Amino acid sequence: MKENNFEQSRRDMVETQLKRRGIDSPKVLEAFLNVPRENFIPEKSRKYAYNDSPLPVGYGQTISQPYIVALMTQLLEIKKNDKVLEIGSGSGYQAAILSFIGAKVFSVERIKELREIARSNCENAGFTDVAVVEGDGTLGFKGHAPFDAIIVTAGAPFVPDPLKEQLVDGGRLVIPVGSSFFQDLLRIRKIKNKYEEERICGCMFVPLIGKHGWSN
Repeated sequence: MKENNFEQSRRDMVETQLKRRGIDSPKVLEAFLNVPRENFIPEKSRKYAYNDSPLPVGYGQTISQPYIVALMTQLLEIKKNDKVLEIGSGSGYQAAILSFIGAKVFSVERIKELREIARSNCENAGFTDVAVVEGDGTLGFKGHAPFDAIIVTAGAPFVPDPLKEQLVDGGRLVIPVGSSFFQDLLRIRKIKNKYEEERICGCMFVPLIGKHGWSN
């Protein structure tokens, strides 16, 4: 597909998949118009970049449906210069979206090959404010805590305590929680060391692997 066709597909995606489903944050919509999703998808699947569905990125992982990425991003309520922790880098698309909005992103990925792919994709797209690091994401990233927002891009059996503890006061955590096949998307706010939990919708993510997640 030619670049101008990708650009049109990107505009169509924003209009039909995002706006019509209630994504109304100008910052989020601008990011989705400007971050080339096709550059974060394996070449053999690139023609499907703007389909209304998740796509495989290798190593048993996926890039989420555009609407879900947009919804989770909007729920984080990112402000410029917010420090954001992402659990599960995948191909780097979510991190690039957050960086475009103005966040300083730390992305934890347990799979070496995906770390390299995500890092390369972000750098090639010009997002230099993304640090892709190795680790067990269920433990958070204590060395750079606390975070204004945390996003988990895999389904957890419960909310890991280290992630809640690594939020600033007023911080937001967006995480899918449930079985290994179906989860509830939750937004959790930390208010004076108490946690307010809000259920957003049902969703399906790959399992979150780690000490406070599913076993490998």
